[in-house]
Amino acid sequence: MLLAIEQGNTNTLFAVHDGERWIAQWRAATDSTRTADEYAVWLSQLLHMAGLQMGVLDECIISSVVPQSIFNLRNLARRYLHTEPLVIGENAELGIEVRIDKPSEAGADRLVNAIGAHVAYKGPLIVIDSGTATTFDVVAADGAFEGGVIAPGINLSMEALHTAAAKLPRVAIQKPQRVVGKDTVTAMQSGVFWGYIALIEGLIARIKSEWDSPMTVVATGGVASLFHGATMAIDHFDPDLTIRGMLEIQHRNRKKS
Repeated sequence: MLLAIEQGNTNTLFAVHDGERWIAQWRAATDSTRTADEYAVWLSQLLHMAGLQMGVLDECIISSVVPQSIFNLRNLARRYLHTEPLVIGENAELGIEVRIDKPSEAGADRLVNAIGAHVAYKGPLIVIDSGTATTFDVVAADGAFEGGVIAPGINLSMEALHTAAAKLPRVAIQKPQRVVGKDTVTAMQSGVFWGYIALIEGLIARIKSEWDSPMTVVATGGVASLFHGATMAIDHFDPDLTIRGMLEIQHRNRKKS
């Protein structure tokens, strides 16, 4: 069975694939100081609760945007799964062309999303990933990564409002009933929520204006579900985009070995 580890700046996803489907998924707060042994204790307990054991995991793939964590995640695979993991950006062949000025600067998460989107949807794509940052990436019809846009994430923007302005409270992100808020909380919620909708719609329109053919827009990430039904600019909401990309990379590298 395959253990896929997808680590973002805020959360880390551990997912198990049995060869046919994803049978378990767990999330943990990203902590770059967590050791391989600590990961193993946490993971073994969750596997046990799901009726699984560490010994059934014989493959591992890692995608991380936190370089200082990769050492411990790699040791988790080596010590406890007894396998050498595929690490995006190191020993994993992606099988796509990266058409940007400095290909080494493309984040692992963005490349994995590009692959996950390409295997599921046709034509040129815009892939939106809403996390700590909100990224808008262009995937060509042949699957090549063409570059994109990086903007602050919605949670980051809300936290910045609270931190930088003494009188603004920390509030939950949700869709307000009205655009014009009648108090501080609803005014902040409206500014962030509808401001992000405007950001999404505006950037999608500008990206499409630079492209010479119709494009399909796919959104993923923990915050993307907030926008479902709030804009017609997004064609598909796909929460499994990243792990689908990781599974495809695993298959491509397995064929080469």
